Amino acid sequence: MTAAFTAPAARTLPALVLEAAQRHGERIFIEDGDRRIRYADLPAHVFAVGRALIAHGIAPGDRVAIWAENRAEWILAALGIHCAGAAMVPINTRMKGAEAADIIERSGARVLFAVDRFLDVDYPAMLADCRPATLEKVVAIGHAGAHADTDWDSFIASAAGVGEALARARAAGVQPGDMSDLMFTSGTTGRPKGVVSAHRQIIQAFIEYVKIADIRAGDRYLIVNPFFHTFGYKAGWVTCLIAGATVLPHPVFDAEAVFRRIEADRISVLPGPPTLYLSMLAHPKLAHTDLSSLRVAVTGASTIPPVLIERMRRELGFKVVLTAYGLTECGGLATICAADDDAETVALTSGHAIPGTEVSIVDADNRPLPAGEAGEICLRGFHVMQGYFQDAKATAETIDAEGWLHTGDVGTLDARGYLRITDRLKDMFIVGGFNCYPAEIEAALTAHPAIAQVAVIGVPDERMGEVGCACVVLRPGQALDEAGLIAWSRERMANYKVPRMVRFFVSLPVNASNKVAKNELRAQLRVSA
Repeated sequence: MTAAFTAPAARTLPALVLEAAQRHGERIFIEDGDRRIRYADLPAHVFAVGRALIAHGIAPGDRVAIWAENRAEWILAALGIHCAGAAMVPINTRMKGAEAADIIERSGARVLFAVDRFLDVDYPAMLADCRPATLEKVVAIGHAGAHADTDWDSFIASAAGVGEALARARAAGVQPGDMSDLMFTSGTTGRPKGVVSAHRQIIQAFIEYVKIADIRAGDRYLIVNPFFHTFGYKAGWVTCLIAGATVLPHPVFDAEAVFRRIEADRISVLPGPPTLYLSMLAHPKLAHTDLSSLRVAVTGASTIPPVLIERMRRELGFKVVLTAYGLTECGGLATICAADDDAETVALTSGHAIPGTEVSIVDADNRPLPAGEAGEICLRGFHVMQGYFQDAKATAETIDAEGWLHTGDVGTLDARGYLRITDRLKDMFIVGGFNCYPAEIEAALTAHPAIAQVAVIGVPDERMGEVGCACVVLRPGQALDEAGLIAWSRERMANYKVPRMVRFFVSLPVNASNKVAKNELRAQLRVSA
């Protein structure tokens, strides 16, 4: 019989590292290829990073960025940053150099941990021509090359002059309300804003996640969701640290590779967007792969047919299949289904509020609506962000005087308090689990010399859920085709932001306020499809 889960007492990530080492000492925390790191050995690895940061002059409250794929060093760097009293700034590996430089500069990050090469991309080189003056050191995870200041091993060796006692004292000084991470997310302005979260918020929310999803000590948790996202970071390796589970990082989703890992590594927990499970169910080796170790799946991010939940249980063997809802501004988790909910509830709702939080549906005048009526989803509770980094105006526009976070999403609550997402006030669409913000993509596309005006909308896609469609008006005398614009975009923006479709217009429809009527564009595209 599995022992009942006992929640950790720690309310900071440094304290959680030490408590987990005591509680789960001989268990493996990270299993990355041939590398194994036991819980008992984790503090030494983490304090080595913290000591090196202290040696560099990193002080409590400073920011340090990470730009790398899912791997052991990502977690060690993050926890080392936390133990040094600094805040961690994750950067999307799909970003181009200028996009990453903007986040590094606005966050004030003094140090960057960057993978030397991932998917044939040299990350330090990509940053070289736009490196912010405020960035003091680039630490290459791998070989330093010509564009990094040092490599991982050399940086860790620089910790020799800082004793572990000092590092432990710095870690012990971290308070539950201190900033743990600064995660940049785009808004309707099109420019990413930094969301400030605290240690206590992460741990409290994901203790509830561990309880509801029944994550257990000894579980083997394959994390396909990127660590730079709350799904891979907070609902991923932090959750493992809370529960005593083993993290198995997986850098790139490939159905066949995941199949091999499930069977070879006896994976028991496999969260991901619906795209992941649909790919698995469609894989030709499904019937010949041993998936008997699988137990828990958590998904969300797009509309899910009940038959998918049923097939995940029947054909993939999951005992627990949950859907959840959250956004970066609430730490990534606001509502979640229960383990015993039926397939229709799991597929068509995002569950109920986690303990200690509230969900309200309001009309345009901010008045609460009764069950079943659609309105804006608002959240209140311990998990709501402290605010947008150095942006009081945007914070006040998002969190009202009564502490309600206005999400910009539209939904309903049923009589049980279960949330159903029905639409978005914002134009955001989701490509394979990644949030895409049209204003940000439009701002990039208007830099093309042939484009006079552009509007980006999300359109349904069988595999990805949604993809972007760029509706373009050309400058007089200019020529541009769909393939050309897509190729141009791939060189300048993260892949998930790149429009998959381009449609050309003489003019775009506008409303009475002279704003582009995107609903009319969507209707036109449906008719022409």
